[in-house]
Amino acid sequence: MNQHTKRHKAEEFSEETAENIVQPDEKAAQEQSNETESNEIVQGEIEKLKKELEEQKAKYLLLYADFDNYKRRTARERLELEQTAGKRVIIPLLDLLDDCDRAETLLLAGEKEGDKHMEGIFLIFNKLRSILQAQGLKPMESLHTEFDVEKQEAISQIPAPSKDLVGKVVDVVQKGYYLNDKIIRFAKVVVGV
Repeated sequence: MNQHTKRHKAEEFSEETAENIVQPDEKAAQEQSNETESNEIVQGEIEKLKKELEEQKAKYLLLYADFDNYKRRTARERLELEQTAGKRVIIPLLDLLDDCDRAETLLLAGEKEGDKHMEGIFLIFNKLRSILQAQGLKPMESLHTEFDVEKQEAISQIPAPSKDLVGKVVDVVQKGYYLNDKIIRFAKVVVGV
């Protein structure tokens, strides 16, 4: 190779190198422009997805809260139902219990010592009371207590036998009852005035 050819090749090489140097700068600028545009698109997508995620979180929290309230409400209703399930059976038995109380009072007034029949009858009455108490039935204590409109129904008023009984229950005509601490029958009472 002669000198001339070497020079010519060197010039071509330097021109190509110059072109390559210029071209990568232009390519880099174009790639950077494309990258910026794609970053903006990606950022827009990310923001959109974040917004959708927040909306879904809010919906989830509302649904979770609704479901939690539903569970609490149904548990409370189930508990109330269990506590008062026997109400329909027990209410008619209250009249029978009243009859047993009246019979017991009459039998005690005419009781003879050692009468086995009386003992049997009292055992039956006590068994009925204990069965009803096991179901959550409690008699309402009303005699000589302050008259309470929320628990008692005044049948009549009579002059109080003493000053300390004014405004209090003097006599109980019909007992009141609680079933699991809820009133199922109001006491019918006579109030002293």
